[in-house]
Amino acid sequence: MSFPRGSQTQKIKRPIGTRKGPLELPPPTEKDWPKDDEQDHVLVDPDEELDSLPQPYRMINKLVNLLFEQSWEIIEERNALREAESSQIQPTVYPPLGEIQLNKMPNCMAVSQDYVFIGGAKGFSIYNLYSAKQIYAWEKLKVDVTSIWATDLGNEILIAPVDEMGIIRLFYFYKEGLYLVKAINEVDDTSKQTTCIKMEISQGGDFAAFLLQGAGDIWLDVYKLPKETWLKKLEHPQLTSNPKKKVRQPQLNTLGPISADPLEMDANVSFKGDIKLSLPVYIMKIKPPKPVTGTTFKSPLEVFAKIKDCYGLGSGQNHFIKDSQWEQQAEIFNASYKKYLDKEWEEEPLSTATFYFLLPSCLFAMPTEVKGPSGMACVLGIHWTRSHNFFLYSLNRTLKDKADPEGVWPCAAPIAVSQLSCSSSYLVLACEDGVLTLWDLAKGQNMYPEGPVKSQMKCVVLCTDASLHLVEASGTQGPTISVLVERPVKHLDKTICAVAPVPALPGMVLIFSKNGSVCLMDVAKREIICAFAPPGAFPLEVPWKPVFAVSPDHPCFLLRGDYSHETASTDDAGIQYSVFYFNFEACPLLENISKNCTIPQRDLDNMAFPQALPLEKRCERFLQKSYRKLEKNPEKEEEHWARLQRYSLSLQRENFKK
Repeated sequence: MSFPRGSQTQKIKRPIGTRKGPLELPPPTEKDWPKDDEQDHVLVDPDEELDSLPQPYRMINKLVNLLFEQSWEIIEERNALREAESSQIQPTVYPPLGEIQLNKMPNCMAVSQDYVFIGGAKGFSIYNLYSAKQIYAWEKLKVDVTSIWATDLGNEILIAPVDEMGIIRLFYFYKEGLYLVKAINEVDDTSKQTTCIKMEISQGGDFAAFLLQGAGDIWLDVYKLPKETWLKKLEHPQLTSNPKKKVRQPQLNTLGPISADPLEMDANVSFKGDIKLSLPVYIMKIKPPKPVTGTTFKSPLEVFAKIKDCYGLGSGQNHFIKDSQWEQQAEIFNASYKKYLDKEWEEEPLSTATFYFLLPSCLFAMPTEVKGPSGMACVLGIHWTRSHNFFLYSLNRTLKDKADPEGVWPCAAPIAVSQLSCSSSYLVLACEDGVLTLWDLAKGQNMYPEGPVKSQMKCVVLCTDASLHLVEASGTQGPTISVLVERPVKHLDKTICAVAPVPALPGMVLIFSKNGSVCLMDVAKREIICAFAPPGAFPLEVPWKPVFAVSPDHPCFLLRGDYSHETASTDDAGIQYSVFYFNFEACPLLENISKNCTIPQRDLDNMAFPQALPLEKRCERFLQKSYRKLEKNPEKEEEHWARLQRYSLSLQRENFKK
C-alpha cells in the first residue's frame, strides 16, 4: 500500500519505509544512485522500527530511553520541590554567637556550669563558656579521648573522660584546681585490660556506675563517691597537705603551673597531681541475667523448698523447667526451623545495659535507718538488651551484700530503649513491639486513689523509620499520638539523625538532620521556630554525625564544625577546627524565653515538661498541694494531723530505745 506524492498524510508525517528485497551498496557518486521506487517501501510503526534493530543496538536504545525518562522525572521532581520550598515560609537561620578555634580535631564535648570540656588528641581542654578562652589543657595521654562526661556537684564538677583504650578516669574540678581521683579500669597487664562502654553519675554526684567489658564478659561496677571527704580536704588543705609544700602552693593558685606550653602559661587553672583524694568505694557488681536452663527438680514442691527468697515473683524471674521439657522444646524448635539453622550465623554480640540513678519516691523509699543528704539517689534502675525486665537495685548496701534486685518490672517484649527525665520524675520504657510504658516515679502508682489521677506527661519519640512523634498522656485517659515530622521517602538527606531536648526552653527540641541542618521545633505548636548554621559554606559528609552539647543550665548549645575529608588535603596540619557557640537568647524570636514558652503554666507546675528541680523544691510542691486538699475537707485534716502525731510519737520512742 502506498500514498501519492503531495498527499495530506505525507505533509503531516513522513512515513518510514523499508526496502523490499536484498540491500544494495550505493555507487560512489550520488548521480549514479538509483531513484527510490515507492512501490518498494512499506510504512511501519516507528516503535516497531526500533524493535527491529539488531542487538546490541536495540538494548542500548532502550537503556538510553530509560535513562532519559528517569532523568526527566528527577528534573520534574526537583522543580516541584523547588517551587514548594519557595512557596513555604523558610525558618530564620541564626549564625553562632561565638567560636572556639582548635588546631586538632575535637572528638567529644560536655558542658557544665560555665565551662566547656572538649576531648581530643592525648587529653582534654577546659574552656570558658562565654569568652571561648582556654583556661587549661590536660594532655598527658598517648591516645585520644573519645568521649567525656561532666557532672555538676554544686561548687565542684566531676569530669570523666574515656580514651581510645577504653580507660575511664575521674577528675575533680574545684575552683582553680584539677585533681585526678582514679583511673577506674586501668591495669598493669594489658592482656587483662577492660573497656568502659558507658557510665552514669547520680544527680548530686553521690554514686557512679561504669559498664565494663573484657575477656568475653560484660558487667556493671557501682561506686559510692566520697565527695564530702574531697571537699573537706580541699577546703582545709593544712590538715592533710605536706608541710614542705605549703610555701609553693599559693604560687600555683595565682600564677598557674610552670610549663613551656603557651596554652598553659596563660591558664588560670592548675593540675594538682601531688594531692591524693580518697578513692571511690566499690559497693556492688551487676552481671546480665543468666539464660533459662533446665533443672533436676522432680516436683514443684521440691522447687519451692529450695527457693531462698521470692524477689521477682511473677515477673519472669526464677524459672524452674525440667531438663526433659527443655530438650523437648529444643527438638521441636530445631525441626521447625532446620533450613534457617543450617546457615552460617554471625556471633551474637554481648548484651549491653542502660541504667539510671533514681531518687526516693513513692515507689522506692529510703530506709529510715539510712542517713543521707536530701536528693541522694537510692535505687539503680537497669535493663539489658534482649531482656523483658527492668531491674531495681538498692544502693544502700556494701560489697559483702549479694547483688540481687529488690524489684523487677516485667514487660511483654524486650526493652529497646528508655529515657529518664532530667528531674528523675518520669521514666519511659520503649519495647521492641512499639509499646511505650510511661512511669510517674514521683507520685507512684496507687491502686485505689482517693481522687482523679492528675499525672501528665509529654514525650517526643524518634522511631526507626526516622519519623518523629509526640505522645501525650494525661491521667487515666488513653495517650494521644501526633506526627511531628513524617518519614522521609524520597529525600533521604533530610532524615533525622539526632533529637535533643532544650532544658532552658520547655517544650522545645533541637532536630539534627543528615544534610547538616539544625532546627528548633516547638512540639506544642508542631512547627519549626528557627534554624542554626555555622557561617559560610561548610561541605559535610553524608550521612552527617553531629557532635554537640546542650547546656543543662544555660540557654545555649555547642556544635562542632564538621567538614568533608574529601575536600581537605592529605596534610591536616594546616586545617583549623571550630566549635561554634549558639545562644538562644541572642535570637530575636527567642529573646524572652518565658513569653515564647508555649507550654501552659498549669502544665509546668504539674511538671509536664519537668526541669531539674532539687528534692526540697519537689517536697515543697507536694506539701503545698496536700495542704490545699486538706483545707477543703476539715474532717480529713484532723485525721491527717492525728496520724502525724501518732507517727511522731512512735519515732520518739524508737530514738529513746537507741
